[in-house]
Amino acid sequence: MGNLKDDLAYDPPCHPRACAIQACLTKNSYKEERCQAQINALYECCNAFYQEKGEDAKTPSCPKASLLKLRMKQQTQGN
Repeated sequence: MGNLKDDLAYDPPCHPRACAIQACLTKNSYKEERCQAQINALYECCNAFYQEKGEDAKTPSCPKASLLKLRMKQQTQGN
């Protein structure tokens, strides 16, 4: 995975991190819990993307800003 600045500048933004999740899921028989580090990295990138571009910005690699916030909140609560 690249650094955050590179992944934000990628076209589309955060795409390398989304690809890393897919690769991890494929390798781990789609057990999402084994790919939590990659999921966290995508959320980090998407969060930075929305902070920089605004919550109405779009990239196919990220969930909508409202959904991203919900997922990040669930994650910190251990869901």
